[in-house]
Amino acid sequence: MSNNANDKKEDQHSHGHHHGHSHSHHGHHGHSHSHHGHHGHSHAPNNKAGLLIALIITAGIMVLEFVGGVVTNSLALLSDSGHMLSDSAALALSLLAMWFAVRPKSPNRTYGFHRFEILAALLNGVTLFVIAAFIIAEAIKRFGEPPTVASGTMMIIAGIGLLANIASAWFLMRKGDVKDNLNVRSAYLHVLGDALGSVGAIIAGILMSLFSWYIADPIISVVVAILILKSAWGIIKSTVHILMEGTPANVDAGQVEETLLRIDGVKEVHDLHIWTITSGLDALSCHLVVEDNVDCQKVLQEAIQQIAADFHIEHTTFQIEKSELKHSAFKV
Repeated sequence: MSNNANDKKEDQHSHGHHHGHSHSHHGHHGHSHSHHGHHGHSHAPNNKAGLLIALIITAGIMVLEFVGGVVTNSLALLSDSGHMLSDSAALALSLLAMWFAVRPKSPNRTYGFHRFEILAALLNGVTLFVIAAFIIAEAIKRFGEPPTVASGTMMIIAGIGLLANIASAWFLMRKGDVKDNLNVRSAYLHVLGDALGSVGAIIAGILMSLFSWYIADPIISVVVAILILKSAWGIIKSTVHILMEGTPANVDAGQVEETLLRIDGVKEVHDLHIWTITSGLDALSCHLVVEDNVDCQKVLQEAIQQIAADFHIEHTTFQIEKSELKHSAFKV
């Protein structure tokens, strides 16, 4: 009997959800879930507005810095615009995730489109790797004889970029839910990372205009490229883990098993699977062998409540088995 009392509740519940895009801040998942119930409805439109404003600002600055980098011949500006691209992608993903999360599921897509966010994040991570590789290759060419950079114009553009990042961060803090919503939180951390890239470009500009140290340009661009690589690696690692149906980073499967074994009447736990559908939405399925005289519904109810309370996993399916039940061994 693999019923799930939570299914109906889960359906109504999940429409209010906004499933987050996380970089490598998986540690926060556990918390983000428990707040969704109360925050989901009051904040959802605000979170969307905050993310949208930040996306428009970031994308605008990305174009400005890209054009500026080509015109002033500054690799530092180009690499900062690459960093902005990574953040525009992350912000767009967060919005996309919110939009897809409310799309209805269909008979041949029983999970709806939740996984789409993870696939998009993987693509984002791979693209960032390519961008960073281009920047580093170009920087190596420039180390030999650094070309002259129009440092004055470059500093003005980097300054505009920095102000825009501060504005984005401010909108996210005012409109969004930086503490609890994983989506908004990762977007906020991104924007702060961007601000660092702009500060780097400004420092390079100062060094070039004061001392004509044109080598500062490729040096700063490599630093920014390394920042991009770091975030790209975080994304790729966490998305591949989710696509491989890995156990969520904030859940310890051993502890889950212990919790289930502590329930009165449970003799054995097997075929325990815990996986992530999309960031912030975890699922669990498991077989529980119980003593022949216990009330199965009571065991089921306790299992559902314990897992929701201790591990914030609401999407659970338990199969309750008594001693006479036989089934073949499973491959996984």
